[in-house]
Amino acid sequence: MKLNMAEEEDYMSDSFINVQEDIRPGLPMLRQIREARRKEEKQQEANLKNRQKSLKEEEQERRDIGLKNALGCENKGFALLQKMGYKSGQALGKSGGGIVEPIPLNIKTGKSGIGHEASLKRKAEEKLESYRKRIHMKNQAEEKAAEQFRMRLKNKQDEMKLEGDLRRSQRACQQLDAQKNIQVPREAWYWLRLEEETEEDEEEKEQDEDEYKSEDLSVLEKLQILTSYLREEHLYCIWCGTAYEDKEDLSSNCPGPTSADHD
Repeated sequence: MKLNMAEEEDYMSDSFINVQEDIRPGLPMLRQIREARRKEEKQQEANLKNRQKSLKEEEQERRDIGLKNALGCENKGFALLQKMGYKSGQALGKSGGGIVEPIPLNIKTGKSGIGHEASLKRKAEEKLESYRKRIHMKNQAEEKAAEQFRMRLKNKQDEMKLEGDLRRSQRACQQLDAQKNIQVPREAWYWLRLEEETEEDEEEKEQDEDEYKSEDLSVLEKLQILTSYLREEHLYCIWCGTAYEDKEDLSSNCPGPTSADHD
């Protein structure tokens, strides 16, 4: 008896009292989280075991089992086919060109009426078609805007080219007229206007501006008139950059009276 008591440990001894607890930061919280997760998993497992299947789920299971199993001799229709010589896996028809597998079932489980799915499909197609039309119209509008921008840019470039040709013609006309001692141009716009004028010519400048403002000719019309004057009066072509000897030389060696003829 004394030996057994000596072998037993004293719960009030230092071996039990001086045990140091693990007090690392966050450790008790981790233990609580793990324990809560284990309890939640056990509860979910118990709920799955005890949960009763709904009527719809039971019908679905029975239907799937029935569709997976092939018809047997207990089926009256299959028994009649066997009496007429039909064998399992054989195609239907006298010549064996019919179907082998039964027609699949499209079971409708929703509460919507007959034709509702077709209506939804038609509406979706109409919506898609409307979206495609909007995209097509948007693309057409963008293409039209881009084409208009290119046309405006081309017109601007053509206008700048015409203005440059007109200035060249005015400069050439002024020089050629000066060589013939012509002091006054036939028309005021035949020559380039001086950018710097004295105060004495201020009144004349205003009169010239009035004359310029009263002009209704476009740049193209002025260019055509001036180039014709240069060809007739001076036998000169601004695009060839050459003064010809006579009219025969001009007509035979110059491609034509326009810029397009020289392209």
